Amino acid sequence: MTKPVEVTDNDWESEVVMSDQPVLVDFWAPWCGPCRMVAPIVEELAGEYDGQVKFVKLNTDDNVATASRYGIRSIPTIMVFKSGEAVDQVIGFRPKSELKKKLDQVLA
Repeated sequence: MTKPVEVTDNDWESEVVMSDQPVLVDFWAPWCGPCRMVAPIVEELAGEYDGQVKFVKLNTDDNVATASRYGIRSIPTIMVFKSGEAVDQVIGFRPKSELKKKLDQVLA
């Protein structure tokens, strides 16, 4: 099964902004309980949307520049990027069905 790739401030541009397919970004931190709840959902979606959507995770504690650039103040925050632009955002834990709906809208 495809798993989300860890990205950093250093490879953000090449992995997310320059990606030729939509990218779902999971902004998280190791100490965040709701982040641990959403992680398995993101992993399931990565398998279901393999080849259609790229899935990445960014640890906000270790990558402050990127988190600040996108105004991440609460985690987990899920953002969807298309052609390098943020097109959707969800803050806090959300059920898988809601995340699927957002991805389907981006792919439509």
